[in-house]
Amino acid sequence: MPGRNATVVTEFLLTVFADHPHWGLPLFAVFLGFYLLTLLGNCGMILLIRQDRRLHTPMYFFLGHLALVDICYSSTVVPQVLGVLLERGVVLSRARCATQFFLFTFFASMDCYLLAIMAYDRCVAVCRPLLYVAIVTEKARWVLVVGAYAAGFSSALIRTVTAFTLSFCGNNQIDFIFCDLPPLLKLSCGDSYTQEVVIIVFAVLVMPTCILIILVSYAFIVLAIVQMRSSGGRAKTFSTCASHLAAVALFFGTLIFMYLRDNSGQSSEADRVVSVLYTVVSPMLNPLIYSLRNKEVKGAVLKSLSRPKVSGRS
Repeated sequence: MPGRNATVVTEFLLTVFADHPHWGLPLFAVFLGFYLLTLLGNCGMILLIRQDRRLHTPMYFFLGHLALVDICYSSTVVPQVLGVLLERGVVLSRARCATQFFLFTFFASMDCYLLAIMAYDRCVAVCRPLLYVAIVTEKARWVLVVGAYAAGFSSALIRTVTAFTLSFCGNNQIDFIFCDLPPLLKLSCGDSYTQEVVIIVFAVLVMPTCILIILVSYAFIVLAIVQMRSSGGRAKTFSTCASHLAAVALFFGTLIFMYLRDNSGQSSEADRVVSVLYTVVSPMLNPLIYSLRNKEVKGAVLKSLSRPKVSGRS
């Protein structure tokens, strides 16, 4: 490309908020706090689901997998961000950058699929309560989850291979919190049209499809809630579904902002802030959103906390 340094890039210099070096230590403390809360909340959710038999239901089966994916999702990005903030930059090989991009894409896709599956699960529970046990069987749950993992792996592999067949030249600095697609495309040189089309097609297949499933599921749920005679039943059902919608709105809203829009002329600073929301904040908030609005989880927490006292008295 004319006017572009033709030096081939074999490694990347990852920086975070390079224009604000004085933010380093405060941001380190914030990211570390968010990461510890993410680990504590999601690990706690998994332990509660395993220990309390009242939570051995399809909804919590899917929620347990969402918590596991959120732990891996956050761990793919945040520890490296902490290192970058401390050292004011980290050099990544092309292979390491590709590995992080693959893992991020895999776990982000899994989050999309699991949120869609959970919306379908709530739809069946609210609209077909008498047939719920017959429809969402243990076999059906495993088929849905294994299918989500397989689809996530396939789409992540294809997107990663496609992205890293691009040629990168000139400046090798990525002023972003991890090796993501928008900053990588800015470093590409030569004809990248085919790769961009393939990457965008897969993004369109994953996000809008999951969003459509969620919207259709909740449209049926709203209709079912309106038709309920008991006001208590309406309130309980709406409370359970509202927590799911809050998680969906935060996660998909930020992803749509990043990937399903024209990046030309957009602020890199805004992109970095939004990326923090879907990579750091969303995995941290998910266990809080589900536990604070859910009586079963609150009961399991109280039961777990009361056990040491009971054993100590005996």
